Amino acid sequence: MENENKNTFTIIDNRTGASYTIPVQDGTIRAMDLRQIKVTPDEFGTMSYDPAFMNTASCRSAITFIDGDRGILLYRGYPIEQLAEHCSFLEVAYLILYGELPTQDQLHDFERNVTLHTLVHENVKKLMEGFRYDAHPMGMFISSVAALSTFYPEARRVRDPEQRKLDIFRLIAKVPTIAAWSYRHHLGLPYVYPDNDLPYTANFMNMLWRKVESKYVANPVLARALDILFILHADHEQNCSANTMRCVGSSEADPYVTVAAAAAALSGPLHGGANEAVLTMLAEIGSKDNVPAYIKQIKEGKGKLMGFGHRIYKNYDPRARIIKQTADAVFEVTGRNPLLDIAIELERIALEDEYFIKRKLYPNVDFYSGIIYQAMGFPTSMFTVLFAIPRTVGWLAQWQEMLEDKEQKIARPRQIYIGHSRREFVPMEKRGTPQQMAAV
Repeated sequence: MENENKNTFTIIDNRTGASYTIPVQDGTIRAMDLRQIKVTPDEFGTMSYDPAFMNTASCRSAITFIDGDRGILLYRGYPIEQLAEHCSFLEVAYLILYGELPTQDQLHDFERNVTLHTLVHENVKKLMEGFRYDAHPMGMFISSVAALSTFYPEARRVRDPEQRKLDIFRLIAKVPTIAAWSYRHHLGLPYVYPDNDLPYTANFMNMLWRKVESKYVANPVLARALDILFILHADHEQNCSANTMRCVGSSEADPYVTVAAAAAALSGPLHGGANEAVLTMLAEIGSKDNVPAYIKQIKEGKGKLMGFGHRIYKNYDPRARIIKQTADAVFEVTGRNPLLDIAIELERIALEDEYFIKRKLYPNVDFYSGIIYQAMGFPTSMFTVLFAIPRTVGWLAQWQEMLEDKEQKIARPRQIYIGHSRREFVPMEKRGTPQQMAAV
């Protein structure tokens, strides 16, 4: 009994003198337990106020673990460094979706099921052809993924596990096709159909870059680099787009429109567009010799150091280390991106400067990923689309976990109302009169 009492908080309401015992589980208290704290019986009760969910857990999840202070990222308990070194992207996708690393037979079946669904309906192709020649690839991606909902009306049966399984295969298979076609549209090139003899990332590269050759052969170094980048971006706990996926999915919307909603959240510059901002910053610096002056300018409050710092990580982002290593292999093939020297010098100085150390501003995943994508030939407008392909796996895992969680209901946060109290309607002829203005 004594141990049980230790796992509680005692809250004393100084307004009334009343004392409340609140259970503590996993280091948290339930917000609903605060509702009992009130001055009068007819009050609504106490709520917590947490703009941007800075300190609120909205779910229990077994998918991704992050220790931001120590720079640790685990998928289903496995360190991201080990997965990036030893696994293919689809192997990690299986792990994220089903909780365990696959056997050889399980991986073969998973890859086959994904491969079966890489084609999209010809009407989707026509839809994409209807976009303006200069349409942003992310806008095309979001719209086309949402349009898949109209081709699979049975996907509304989100409580049917077998239907969910089928739609998960479809989405993982089709998002690279849609992404590649948005890229080809952007360049005014004809769309290339999937080649199901190729592995996942090599097939994506085929749809991106095939020209007139009868069979596209992906550079193995670049294919592996893309695989690693996809692994690093597959999931990242309850970020903005994952939260959107869960929120929209909680209404039991089908997974196609729900993934489109998550992708819309990802499209914002504060979420998926950060690596583009890094390239802009590096281009603005212009030369390795200009880095000290730029650092001085940042410390004086003039500008922002893009690609450094993170809402969760207060240490070196483990994904940034892996990407930095991957960059060396990529540049052996593509040639050295001239921005890399600026980036390395910027990182070196920032990591030695007390100003940045004190503020725990370390490189994050965006600092090097944009440099690699640019070296591979992607325009900056494609960066967020490249992010969306692997993150679709994480979104779907979060969505399925949410649907299977008996505690979850349709998402509806509370608000603190700060508007007018009740007031009487004012007829048109009396609006703007001194009496009305005085009432305001």
